[in-house]
Amino acid sequence: MDKVIYMRKPLNSFMIVLILSILFVQCKLETKKGDENIENDTSNTTSINNKNQAQIDAPDGMVWISGDEFKLGAVDQDKMAMGHEKPSNLVLVDGFYIDIHEVTNAQFKKFVEETGYITIAERKLDWEELKKQLPDGTPKPHDSIMKPGSLTFKKAKTSVPNLYDFSQWWQWNIGANWKRPHGSGSNIKGKEHFPVVHIAYEDALAYCEWAGRRLPTEAEWELAARGSKKEKIHVWGDDVLVLKDYANTWEGEFPVQNLKIDGYESLAPIKSYLPNDNGLYDMAGNVWEWTSDWYNTNYYSELKAKKEKIKNPKGAINPFNSSSPLAKEKVIKGGSFLCSANYCASYRVSARMATSLDSSMEHLGFRTVLDAK
Repeated sequence: MDKVIYMRKPLNSFMIVLILSILFVQCKLETKKGDENIENDTSNTTSINNKNQAQIDAPDGMVWISGDEFKLGAVDQDKMAMGHEKPSNLVLVDGFYIDIHEVTNAQFKKFVEETGYITIAERKLDWEELKKQLPDGTPKPHDSIMKPGSLTFKKAKTSVPNLYDFSQWWQWNIGANWKRPHGSGSNIKGKEHFPVVHIAYEDALAYCEWAGRRLPTEAEWELAARGSKKEKIHVWGDDVLVLKDYANTWEGEFPVQNLKIDGYESLAPIKSYLPNDNGLYDMAGNVWEWTSDWYNTNYYSELKAKKEKIKNPKGAINPFNSSSPLAKEKVIKGGSFLCSANYCASYRVSARMATSLDSSMEHLGFRTVLDAK
């Protein structure tokens, strides 16, 4: 659900930077099907052999997702679906390899050690670049505030009547980055197998280039997440009562109390929950994941207007967010540990959010894909 911030009185410099950061974030509220058909068709021996060979050839830590046809977007029975998840569109996606889990701290650390890469959250802020995304006349915050950092979550002490004002639980944390996920004084010691977070789009692309891989398209991500559950709301089906077994989410009143029914209040290590039937972990909850698609509010409607099946869709040609026309954003998928039924329920497969390229935060990571040889 896209956000609009209404400023009714002058803000102090801290709040200006927080709002700048949140403007970049935009919208924090807010298998292998076909395998059975192939295997039941004894005349399709070549297809079976190709699929089996692809599984054998899968790089370590990845699985093969067979090409398939499915409806991208919200299923009919999903009462929580938002407008930008509709209408669903029939698409055809070629096969690819995908990571079985999100990129971890250990994996990202190896990349940094070998390349010397510095993430956006660690770099000096460039006001000339930042203000291009803001309304004319937006004042520059004081230099004491304009320091490297990222967004971190903070609990509210009492119930929050207005869930559109997400500055109530997000804070600009100077010093927060992938190595210090909670800011100065924190570290990732003992969390080598946790998903790496505070990753901006450029950071994810740099890792992909080093690894010889790429980010998934939204359609690829959704095909991999759905597995054989093509017409279901969640990666496991429609029954939300088993959510705790498959996803790290917020249980209780957001953002006040997390009941931790799933065992964790914030990030969980990879493989803490049951995989989907493609053998993929955390395709729902834990951390949001980058895709390569531009976010455009009207994209699904524009696809439907073509009145034809789309092969290998790669997202909108141009970015556009009706709630923030100046923003240039990519689609993120999967939801995070902050998703709850009373907040966004974005652990649904079709859920999608818009996030600007330079955004980084405590619940944003990624996984990679690799094309077939």
